[in-house]
Amino acid sequence: MTETAAAKAFALTRPAHVGTAHLQVTDLDRTAAFYRQIIGLSVLEEAPSGTVLGVDGTPLLTLSTGKDVARAPRNAAGLFHTAFLVPDRAELGAWLAHAVHHGVRLDGASDHLVSEAIYLSDPEGNGIEIYRDRAPLEWSYQPDGTVTMATNRLDLQALYDGARKEGWAGMAAGTAIGHIHLQVGAIPEADAFYRDVLGLKIMARYPGASFFATGGYHHHVAANIWNSRGAGARQKTMSGLAGYTLKFEDKAALETARQALEKLEVATSRSAEGLSLVDPWGIGLTLAA
Repeated sequence: MTETAAAKAFALTRPAHVGTAHLQVTDLDRTAAFYRQIIGLSVLEEAPSGTVLGVDGTPLLTLSTGKDVARAPRNAAGLFHTAFLVPDRAELGAWLAHAVHHGVRLDGASDHLVSEAIYLSDPEGNGIEIYRDRAPLEWSYQPDGTVTMATNRLDLQALYDGARKEGWAGMAAGTAIGHIHLQVGAIPEADAFYRDVLGLKIMARYPGASFFATGGYHHHVAANIWNSRGAGARQKTMSGLAGYTLKFEDKAALETARQALEKLEVATSRSAEGLSLVDPWGIGLTLAA
């Protein structure tokens, strides 16, 4: 296995990782076309009320709509960005070249030491990150087990110059949702839920943000208050993040989380997908084995 493949697999073979995300949108056709044509996902299922998109037959993103869905305010709790993890730097460069050729407006680009990331938004203002991980052997860990991250400038011109300019046919096999970044109302409450209840470890802190993961990954879930300090629970008719899935490879960790939820009397329901609940801000969450 190459270092690149190992780095890609690292996020997805931890005790828990993100599986899928579900966005509620006001314009299904326009938004689905964006994720297909610009992001490079494939349509796996299609209906008047919803579309499932993914890569190489694996579902990653569900888009749904309804007559009552209305655009969420910028300061509402919900999604900061959905982060699509590509297999390697070559694929990140290829996506960038595709985006440039289609005149896509980017919101930014950063070198986080553990990863290289490009940011943009979908037609409804939902944040998106396209990123590649460096190999974990290149990461620096602190004595307490947290990982060293930064927000440095990413040289997009160099990435573009080294990229293949032809033959891009969508996201490569192995692309996944590497992490999901949330807007929440308060960081102490996010820590209490994601660390103390669900059992994720805080891997890094920024002013106004915590980064959570399992198995030494830099983050599977992040939460910030940069736009949403004091936000309350989402309304069901709001556009944006309706929910997402955390997949547990470690059944003992899932059972520990279930018991913690039960002890705190957090309402849950069982379905074919797993254990469903809402977080303190009304964001849907399914814990799947």
